[in-house]
Amino acid sequence: MKILVIGGQGTIGKRVCRGLKEGNELIIAGRHSGDVKVDISSPESIRTMFQHTGFVDAVICTAGTGYYGPFDTMTQDHLLPGIQGKLLGQINLVLIGKDFLSPEGSFTLTSGIAAVHPAKNGTAVAMINGAVNSFVLAAAQELRQDKRINVVSPGLVEDSKERYGEFFPGYNLVPMNKLVNAYVLSVKGAVNGEILKVYS
Repeated sequence: MKILVIGGQGTIGKRVCRGLKEGNELIIAGRHSGDVKVDISSPESIRTMFQHTGFVDAVICTAGTGYYGPFDTMTQDHLLPGIQGKLLGQINLVLIGKDFLSPEGSFTLTSGIAAVHPAKNGTAVAMINGAVNSFVLAAAQELRQDKRINVVSPGLVEDSKERYGEFFPGYNLVPMNKLVNAYVLSVKGAVNGEILKVYS
């Protein structure tokens, strides 16, 4: 399979690539590094990326984040980068990428546990993750040519404990191999329109 991984050199992306490397052709895309550069907040950059890669059998996105901070002082300016990146960026990967996805191919997006278990100071991220989940549930009904779409919703993963652990006190750590299996299932399995929750 020819698999495009956006964010393939990030914390989760690197592990996902390792789990899918054998027997597949991986194309790594990122803002600053990888086989092809892409800024998912820009539809033009996304289209250029797909024109470079040509048709692919699967698209995985592990890129994007959102604002963590006090609700009392949060403004639209705090929300917009996450909306333009993790939310609209992933949506545009599908809207543009569906024309570059092979029949029976798949999209795998990434949301997160905050959609259903918001952490303190995580309102912006909760909103974005919930919207990504809802988009996938709806888009799965509309894709043609047996194309599939799922979203992986990770909890606090082992490799991100130092970076994000302070935002999720008391949350169980998710083993990286268990998280990777959710992406493999989405790409290699037959599931469609699923929120693959990996919370412990």
